[in-house]
Amino acid sequence: DMKKLVICFSRKGMNYVNGDIRNLPKGNCRHIAEIIASITDGDLFEVERKKPYPEDYRACVNESVAELKEQARPELKKMLADISEYDMIYIVGPCWCGHYPMPLATQLENLDFDNKKVRYVMSHEGSGLANAKEDLQKWCRNAEIGDGLAVKGTDIGKSVIAEWIRKGE
Repeated sequence: DMKKLVICFSRKGMNYVNGDIRNLPKGNCRHIAEIIASITDGDLFEVERKKPYPEDYRACVNESVAELKEQARPELKKMLADISEYDMIYIVGPCWCGHYPMPLATQLENLDFDNKKVRYVMSHEGSGLANAKEDLQKWCRNAEIGDGLAVKGTDIGKSVIAEWIRKGE
């Protein structure tokens, strides 16, 4: 049986939700990643930037836009070094300016994706999967990238996620 891993980047605290700035005790992507891990009996690894993004939503957006423009690779709290025991890797992250946040790039580029299957989820507030697949094609070299699932921020239905997982197995 394939061993599964869920790699996520998530932002708790001030987030843009349905047109308002709201304080989330747990980021949407962390919530989605936990659902995937529980359904697949997979391991979960959360990518965390060493220097946290600003609490203030607008300041966070400005900083993440600058990182995207520079194609920065921010330092992480901890790095996952080896994924050799896994066959299927689920990647979960938010849509920031049409892309996954740069901390995911830092982590994913440092892993060996040879003979790995990758499926991905992007949470968004209207932009769908945007450039998620293009990002992963660059960062997860040699992976077999399967279908993605776009989840609008607050519409996290366990049954929708379960159905998507089942279809891809």
